[in-house]
Amino acid sequence: MTSERRQNLARVREIAQVAARYGFGQLLGRSAAKATADTPEVPGTRGRRLRDMLDELGPTFVKFGQVMSTRPDIVPPDIVEELRQLQDHARPEPFANIRLVVEAELGLTIEQVFTEFDEEAIAAASIGQVHRARLPSGDEVVVKVQRPDAERQINADIQLLYQLARMLKDRVDRLSFIDLVALVDEFSRSIRRELDYGVEAHNAQTVRRNFIDDAHVDVPKIFWRYTTARVLVMERIQGTSLAQLDVDDWSEEDRRLLATRLAETWMQMVFVHGFFHADPHQANILVQAPDHIGLVDFGMVGELSQRDREAAVGLLIDVLDLNADALPRRLRELGLRYPRQREQELADQLAIVLQRYSGQAMGDIDARAMLSEIFQTVYRLQLTLPTRWVMLDKTLATLGGVTLQLSPEFNVFESARPYARQLMAERLRPDRVAERARRDLERGIRVAREFPLQVGELLVQLTEGDFTVGIHVDDLAPSIERIERSINRLVLSLLAFGLMLSSAIIGALVHTSVNLGGFALLAVLPGFFGFCIIVWLVVGILRSGKW
Repeated sequence: MTSERRQNLARVREIAQVAARYGFGQLLGRSAAKATADTPEVPGTRGRRLRDMLDELGPTFVKFGQVMSTRPDIVPPDIVEELRQLQDHARPEPFANIRLVVEAELGLTIEQVFTEFDEEAIAAASIGQVHRARLPSGDEVVVKVQRPDAERQINADIQLLYQLARMLKDRVDRLSFIDLVALVDEFSRSIRRELDYGVEAHNAQTVRRNFIDDAHVDVPKIFWRYTTARVLVMERIQGTSLAQLDVDDWSEEDRRLLATRLAETWMQMVFVHGFFHADPHQANILVQAPDHIGLVDFGMVGELSQRDREAAVGLLIDVLDLNADALPRRLRELGLRYPRQREQELADQLAIVLQRYSGQAMGDIDARAMLSEIFQTVYRLQLTLPTRWVMLDKTLATLGGVTLQLSPEFNVFESARPYARQLMAERLRPDRVAERARRDLERGIRVAREFPLQVGELLVQLTEGDFTVGIHVDDLAPSIERIERSINRLVLSLLAFGLMLSSAIIGALVHTSVNLGGFALLAVLPGFFGFCIIVWLVVGILRSGKW
């Protein structure tokens, strides 16, 4: 047995022990009795216990939990709520190892690149850690360095997650509706993007360009000369992390001002820029003043097209108008896909949600709570939204939690109203109308141009005999089976009738010395077989209960 396989087996045993300690041992075949007494399996605490378990298992599992928190279409709401609180923290790597990575990536010694480099990390996560430094130009920077074995360790953990996903899929029937392997696939793609710091650098540059003229929001400049896939050098922006900021001594006015600044910053990213920071937890927000913030850590972002933003505004307007009939169509515009036969079910469920808000004045409706209920209805019906909308839902939920901690009466969606109105007004601008007309015309011309080619291809298929028609009818197989059974019974009934009729004819016309009860034996045999078939059919019908 190789050392790598032994390590994997040891890791699986460790996972099983930790799972048992938090009340999930039965999923991995361990007795729940082995769980420790200090972690009882209290009903209603599964989300918290799962979060604590992932936290103890280490950074890769924490990141996997964060990905699960973006899939409320398959993960129950109470678990999603807890997993959204997971934070990626890890023990810092020894500086000697960090030095090796920096010098290997840049091809120079640290002393040749930086005039100062703080050996103590100011933050550490599963993939990398951050150090303060100074460039020869005098610029104060922060250097994000990937751990030496990050890629190898993540690849090993991903393979382990695949094994666990396959095992849980086979053992736990309750998880059959979740494609666990696909979930690990999604996590694998997500975390491998984070392994390339060049992606994060481009994200930061895009956000910086969008806020370059905004005096209230600072975004760090990227120093591309010193940035690689494993080393990211960016401007050090001033401010105190919101996670470390004590706002209890602030006035209510200042706290509300900071909450407003946060909300307006994200609404601007969503509705104006269409490119938003998708991880607005407190550690990624630096505060210089109540109306002046800085943003860091751009590893997770979301992107919305102009059409996406207009569709989102349309959905918000229909929600505020309590227009339940229009919501399925609006959700389809967002990219939600569902069978046509389920449209009425979706409309009925959404109508139930909106009925709870009927009779309220528009200004009294809590749009955040209503939209949350609408998305929960979509997830409960196991309908899947495109990833960008699930990410936006998670972002706004996290942002809402942060602003509520600052100002309990603050409603983040109130900040969305002016941006939504502006977006709808811009949609009616003559140049926008002309642009949409141009796009529609181009689409129509393209369809008209391709139509003869498509007809030609269809005729070729008809000529060559390659044309096939597929028809899908719900419950077709059971219907065919019932028809076959009925036809079989009909055939047997006709056969029995024929045998009985032939028996009567033979009995009337044939007279032989060999007889049974006064009837010719030749006439008795078909009548007997016909009678047996009739008895068999009657018994079968009685047993089936189908009259």
